[in-house]
Amino acid sequence: MKKYITVDGNEAAANTAYMFTEVAGIYPITPSSPMAELADDWSNKNMTNIFNDTVKVVEMQSEAGAAGMVHGSLQAGCLTTTFTASQGLLLMIPNMYKIAGEMLPGVFHVAARSLSTHALSIFGDHQDIYATRQTGFCMLSSSSVQDAAILAGVAHLASIKASLPFMHFFDGFRTSHEINKIVTLEKEDFAKYLDKEALLKFRNKALNPMNPSIKGTAQNGDVYFQATEVRNKYYNEVADIVNDYMEKLGKEVCIDYKPFNYYGSSDAKEVIVAMGSVCETIKETIDDLNNKGYNVGLIEVHLYRPFSTKYLLNVLPKSVSKIAVLDRTKEPGSIGEPLYLDIVDALKDMNITITGGRYGLSSKNTTPRQIKAVYDMLKGNIKERFTIGIIDDVTNLSLDVDNNYKIDDSLEFLIYGYGSDGMVSASKSIMKIVGNDSNKYVQGYFEYDSKKSGGVTVGHLRFNDRPIRSTYYVENPSLVVCTKDSYLTKYDMLSNIKENGTFILTTKKSKDEVLSDLRKEDYEILKNRNISFYIVDAYTLAEEIGLSNKISTIMQSIILYVTNIVDYENAKKEMKEYAKKRYFKKGEKVLEANYKAIDEASKLLNKVDFEIAIIKDKITKETDFYKEIDERRGDNLPTSAFLKCSDGNFEVGTSKKDKRAVSDKVPSLIKENCIMCNQCSLYCPHGVIRPFLLTEEEYNNAPDYIKERCLDPITPDIKAYKYVIGISVKDCTGCGVCIKNCPGNPKKGNALTYNDLEDSLKAKEQDIFDYLDTNIGYKEIGTNIIKNTQFNEPKFAFSGACAGCGETPYLKLLTQVFGKYLIVSNATGCSSIYSSSTPSMPYTIPWASSLFEDNAEYGYGMLIANKTMKLRLKKIMEDNMDNPNKELFIKWIENMDSYEVTKEVYDNLDYDNAPEELRELKDYLIKRSIWTIGGDGWAYDIGYGGIDHVLASNEDVNILVLDSQVYSNTGGQSSKSSPKGSIASFTSIGKNQNKKDLAAIAMAYPHVYVATISMGANSNQALKAMKEAEAHKGPSIIIAYSPCISHGIKGGLVNSIDIEKLATTSGYFPIFRRHPETGFTLDSKNVDFDSYEEFLNSQTRYSMLKTINPEKAEELLKENKENAIKRYEYYKDLANK
Repeated sequence: MKKYITVDGNEAAANTAYMFTEVAGIYPITPSSPMAELADDWSNKNMTNIFNDTVKVVEMQSEAGAAGMVHGSLQAGCLTTTFTASQGLLLMIPNMYKIAGEMLPGVFHVAARSLSTHALSIFGDHQDIYATRQTGFCMLSSSSVQDAAILAGVAHLASIKASLPFMHFFDGFRTSHEINKIVTLEKEDFAKYLDKEALLKFRNKALNPMNPSIKGTAQNGDVYFQATEVRNKYYNEVADIVNDYMEKLGKEVCIDYKPFNYYGSSDAKEVIVAMGSVCETIKETIDDLNNKGYNVGLIEVHLYRPFSTKYLLNVLPKSVSKIAVLDRTKEPGSIGEPLYLDIVDALKDMNITITGGRYGLSSKNTTPRQIKAVYDMLKGNIKERFTIGIIDDVTNLSLDVDNNYKIDDSLEFLIYGYGSDGMVSASKSIMKIVGNDSNKYVQGYFEYDSKKSGGVTVGHLRFNDRPIRSTYYVENPSLVVCTKDSYLTKYDMLSNIKENGTFILTTKKSKDEVLSDLRKEDYEILKNRNISFYIVDAYTLAEEIGLSNKISTIMQSIILYVTNIVDYENAKKEMKEYAKKRYFKKGEKVLEANYKAIDEASKLLNKVDFEIAIIKDKITKETDFYKEIDERRGDNLPTSAFLKCSDGNFEVGTSKKDKRAVSDKVPSLIKENCIMCNQCSLYCPHGVIRPFLLTEEEYNNAPDYIKERCLDPITPDIKAYKYVIGISVKDCTGCGVCIKNCPGNPKKGNALTYNDLEDSLKAKEQDIFDYLDTNIGYKEIGTNIIKNTQFNEPKFAFSGACAGCGETPYLKLLTQVFGKYLIVSNATGCSSIYSSSTPSMPYTIPWASSLFEDNAEYGYGMLIANKTMKLRLKKIMEDNMDNPNKELFIKWIENMDSYEVTKEVYDNLDYDNAPEELRELKDYLIKRSIWTIGGDGWAYDIGYGGIDHVLASNEDVNILVLDSQVYSNTGGQSSKSSPKGSIASFTSIGKNQNKKDLAAIAMAYPHVYVATISMGANSNQALKAMKEAEAHKGPSIIIAYSPCISHGIKGGLVNSIDIEKLATTSGYFPIFRRHPETGFTLDSKNVDFDSYEEFLNSQTRYSMLKTINPEKAEELLKENKENAIKRYEYYKDLANK
């Protein structure tokens, strides 16, 4: 029986896939991870499939491992599924060939995503799925959330009947994360179409001692070819099987599904062929254009492999004379992209002109005006190849568009928030309330930048009385909401707001202050379009009722009140029900606060009139490359703007330009209480707060507002200077770590306190920092003690990491100690995303990232290349000892591993008299320190094999593992570093397995330096470990305990340093150093296992276990502690040997 639900594409596909799945082998990757997480959650809640059983969900160590597991499970006779995307899909390709060759009915559900080429992108296109088109998998495309729910069922049913594997794919983010109201089926509706005979045949072919067979044989050239061709018969039947199931399931939901669907005029002359979410936009455009006199159509591809010319011709109107094929990929060097080449071949005997174009790479927005441009091109002068959605002024392939063309068909909202403010969740709740509790259709799509918190989020919400097909950004909003007043002067939020629309701004400022901040063009829009403008002080209410800075519930209530899209009183009841479901685990106090937020919200509305003059002039839009991207105008940059970075190279240190001003609360110095310990700088996750030393001359030349801030040092090593703290408040994320960990003056109190950002700016706080950073710089007085490292310039600062991130202080310290000669090889993950999200680059040293799985090998390759060049330089010098540079040559050869000496030689060589080859290679003269960095998902799981290999070598490899004990970047899934009893995705009722002891494994190699460090427990030990690892002439690995937002630390990440300390003092994370020459040193002293429970209870990843899994909680947490005690005793024994 069909029913209506409001879900996103991932949930729509996963819900159907679950019904047909017995085993799921998975590995997390964005944007497909939610499908696997949902399957795991449903299984833990005992939801049953069509076989009245729960699904066995198994997380593997990599996508390659998941594919291997799927392959094995299929061979054993279980219907097996996986969910993946992008690089993960590529890692599955070897097994895909095997699964297809062995005709096994597995199904892969893919949220199609860009591949890493010149850069990584997590957003959607078809590069990944096209890369698998030769594997033998049948390929089925869904264009919408609705399709994903039904065609997932077609994929499973057809796979079983055809005895061939299927890949069901849909566009990553645009479909996977779009929320829409759809019709779906119950498991009984699907089950009745299951071919039980085909299923039994599959079971009977499984590996079975009662009926033994050999699978995966080796064949020679005499038979391999014929054995390959014999499978043609099965592929030839697939299109009919798929069509049959499409008809059957289509009737159930009253949707006409075919391998190829035609939409448009029955006698169209111009037709587009496409697949994926763009088809929805094309249909919407066709309706509008044909009503205006056009005569156009669309062929929507669902069954891509096997490609059926028969079903294509069945729907192709006889009148068609021109076709444009749209491909969401680029195949460099080819005469055309894959779908275009298929269509050309299929229609080669017909008198039709066919051209091909590219669109939508990395979720590039594809609008009706771009589709209209394609039809206009077909009507006029056809371009042999073209692009839409960009301005190509280099190869001139882009089509011109009519910027005035829009389709205004739905009620639209545009909601600007910032990462972690909850507005995405609030928007989703609005979608659910309206979609589930009214007859309206809804659509929600969300834009994110790559910053972990504090980044811009934009919610695109639509409402209509009929299904919504607008798979592009909102263009005609009746409502615009902004929850961060600093956006007013930075982003263009209002240019598309409709006449008589509404603008709601969340701010603590007065009406007059807000009006004075408005840009002239925004003021004119508000006034001339008769916009109702409200300001809302949601933050004050949130603080008063105990929600801290969480304003999402307040804003959700306000939006529903102002728009009245559904009855507000009923909406309040629904909001409270949603709040109860979401917050009941957090206690009655939090729940009551949310109830109060819902009730009180509408009273906050404060209408703004326009009776005062506006001071600010119309903004002049700069064309600076960085600024265009930073201010959300990157879509407008032409191709020529990227000529200098066509290979992916990007300028270092650009995050310094951000000045995002995301936190209303920032640290403020109480000068007289400062004891100059530099701990605030050491622990600051974003490099915002820094100590500076001024010489007498610098002090005398400084402005008064600097002199007033200066202190006389109290330690002999810096007596010659004046000491001052600078705080870049515009870069501060407001985590409070510096304030929380400031020891202050024992008699006078803390030296740091919270202050309002606006007040700090008025007090010249940002001016102080900017002056010090630009005019004073950094005095290097050694790295012998941790305090002095903080006088060195951090060459990693202002990253997009979460406020209070536990990883970034380690990276910052690493650059302060080795920054002059440091090169970083970074695994994909949190640390790569916050380190390289265009245009904000926090590193000012050489940094590079390859993939997730190969980082150890990638860094190793850098090391070997540098070693090769050093040996070549050595040979050049040895062969030219009659050169005037002889003494410097000898000095360099004898000190090749010393930065100071090699830099001295570099600076003093007489290059005019040096050999030519040496001059060409001179940059290799200076010692380089290469550090390979990544998280525990890389080090413990997908990249472990590479780490093991490079540690086994005798090369000077340095590895830093940022151990957050979860897959932080993909949403907090369990890794092999996750301890027993911890709650994470895929272990949502508590992990049953023990954690891997990577340090103990590494120590199995006697030549490897191994250390575990915890900044909050002993920062000097962390510094010592880094310096010892660097000095060790051989492999080293340091594992750094890194609190993460996924841990659910009570009180938030402001307590991250305390948690690091408690992790070590309780015995949960012991710290030590094992040097191959000096032996094992246990740095964890006075461990108190009586505080172990305090540590576990300080994080919801453990404390919630008693609520979620009360039967097993005590046992799992007891074993967690017992394992920690055994681990500590083992290390203690090593220290005593």
